[in-house]
Amino acid sequence: MDEQFYNNNNGYGEKSSDNEQKTPNIYEENTHKTEYGYTWQEPVRVPVKPTEQKPVKERKKPGFVKKLFAAMAFGLAFGACAAGSFYAINKYVIKDEPKTIETNAEVEELQKSVAELQSAIASNGSGTTIVTTAGSGDVTAVVDKVMPSMVAITNKGEYSTSDWFGRRYTREVESYGSGIIIGESDTEYFIATNNHVIEDNISLSVLFVDNTTADAYVKGYDSSIDISLIAVAKEGLSAETKAAIKVATIGDSDSLKIGETAIAIGNALGYGQSVTTGVVSALGREITIDGNVYSNLIQTSAAINPGNSGGALLNSKGEVVGINSSKAGDSQIDNMGFAIPISEVKDILQEFSDRETRAKASEDERGYLGITFYDGDATVLGYPAGVYVTAVNPGSPAEKAGIYMGDVITKVDGQSVKDGPALKEFLGYYKSGETVTLTITRNVNGEFTETSIDVVLGGIEAIQTNQ
Repeated sequence: MDEQFYNNNNGYGEKSSDNEQKTPNIYEENTHKTEYGYTWQEPVRVPVKPTEQKPVKERKKPGFVKKLFAAMAFGLAFGACAAGSFYAINKYVIKDEPKTIETNAEVEELQKSVAELQSAIASNGSGTTIVTTAGSGDVTAVVDKVMPSMVAITNKGEYSTSDWFGRRYTREVESYGSGIIIGESDTEYFIATNNHVIEDNISLSVLFVDNTTADAYVKGYDSSIDISLIAVAKEGLSAETKAAIKVATIGDSDSLKIGETAIAIGNALGYGQSVTTGVVSALGREITIDGNVYSNLIQTSAAINPGNSGGALLNSKGEVVGINSSKAGDSQIDNMGFAIPISEVKDILQEFSDRETRAKASEDERGYLGITFYDGDATVLGYPAGVYVTAVNPGSPAEKAGIYMGDVITKVDGQSVKDGPALKEFLGYYKSGETVTLTITRNVNGEFTETSIDVVLGGIEAIQTNQ
């Protein structure tokens, strides 16, 4: 090879100019010449003495108190900055915007209209508790007059549950409510109460003012307004009990005025009859409970607790002006109860009293239609309120009577039924072989027509699914 080539190249076979500074390269620095050319020679390695590092002094961590004060100082500074920012924005940016009220206006209105519960649990000497609120005065005379018309109701029912393996267990449960003796016939006393007090019962019993009990039976009910009427046969009552009880005096709820005295009597929490007093806070209230709208209610500051349901709301004369309903209460606001105006339901209670008194039929005796229904509100499907029939079992009593899929059952023997569960509850009082009159709404050529159909109920064999 040409020695000049190696002396004047840049290490990659390219010749360098004479004026160009020669770039050191690894081949020239670490090679030696032999007769065959340049060979690689390991460079001499000079050991480097390690630099001694000075130990770093450990920094002492700040104490807890110092940290706390530092955090507080930071928080105060941040809060001051935020407050200043919000003030500036409110004053100079949105100063013309109306102030937003976070509290529900209706709730504030109700709170202002309710008299604050003030004093004293007193006793009138008869074992009846009286809770008095401002402006109500002494009501013992009214209580003495009305108490013989009041009853405590015990509802015995069944509660079913299932375990992880699908096994079903049933146990007996009791619930309590109140009622008002509002009328009588030659054979029965009629007692008004709420529907939710008596629903899903296996048996009902009432406790009269003289502490005697008697079995009660359903005359009629309307779940849409939470009203029912039950009856007690006179035949089983002693002469002493008949003398102790009396029919209540019915007043006029349409003549009520806001601010007048209101007295609520009922079997609060199942502990026995109690009395609470207050004022009429508002009239014509409308509330929604579990999807049901209850209209034209009386609002009162007299406490209405579980067990008070079905009891009487009285005016200062001792007249029944409403039927208390704890179901319509509001847990968000103290001293606010609701009652169903007696004038609104007087006619329907009279209609119930004219009906045949019925006891719950046993499972073996119960009558069935033999239909499958939509288990919900038919109005969401564009139909009237009632039971929408989704199928009719072949050979069932319903098919024989001429009921078709798509029909809506709105009444049974004149009793309104708003959905499938209400229909099942109502038919629980009818036995196989009995005839019921169904009011049917049917879509005929795009128009709803109403008709009545008599159906002879069948036994358990009539059903395949839920009804």
